[in-house]
Amino acid sequence: MEIIIIPVTPFAQNCSLIWDAGSKQGAFVDPGGDIQKLICAASDNQVTIEKIILTHGHLDHVGGTVELAKYYDVPIVGPHLGDKFWLDALMQQSQMFGFPPATPFVPNQWLSDNDTISVGELTLEVLHCPGHTPGHVVLVERISNKVIVGDVIFAGSIGRTDFPQGDHQQLLDSINAKILTLPDDMVIYPGHGPTTTVAKEKASNPYVASQWG
Repeated sequence: MEIIIIPVTPFAQNCSLIWDAGSKQGAFVDPGGDIQKLICAASDNQVTIEKIILTHGHLDHVGGTVELAKYYDVPIVGPHLGDKFWLDALMQQSQMFGFPPATPFVPNQWLSDNDTISVGELTLEVLHCPGHTPGHVVLVERISNKVIVGDVIFAGSIGRTDFPQGDHQQLLDSINAKILTLPDDMVIYPGHGPTTTVAKEKASNPYVASQWG
């Protein structure tokens, strides 16, 4: 899996442009905004966008979804149904965070734990990782040893749980059961900040490392 990280929105959210190197078929993961920047990135890399994939329903991850899906005439996949209330409340989220108005929408497909998503010849494994939001999912690509984790875990930190229906213990359980059991050398692509690895977070992330010493 080829991947380019494109920071978008005032929150510097890491939108991922992913594609299968052989077919150049690709997808955007979490297109929070800055649509022209995303379109240019796909064009510059000669990637044919076939779908949009969402890890969760927060505005900085989904704000550009409707416009981008219309531009490419592609389906919206994810997140888990547990985040429907966040997508329904996109207008209120826009007002809360001072973002341009975002239109509520319903994905073409909700995701569940252990689903798979095809992108060209790639297969993404879906892991349901609630805690930051109840419907958060992460995307594992085994061949290239990469995982896109949204706001579940960051380099040296974890996602916030002070939003509606956030749950700190549930988030820790998701990280320990789903993320840190992946191969140690798997590269983690968070929704904000730099990439990291499973081994680094097991060794030094202050929220979870004590359980992996």
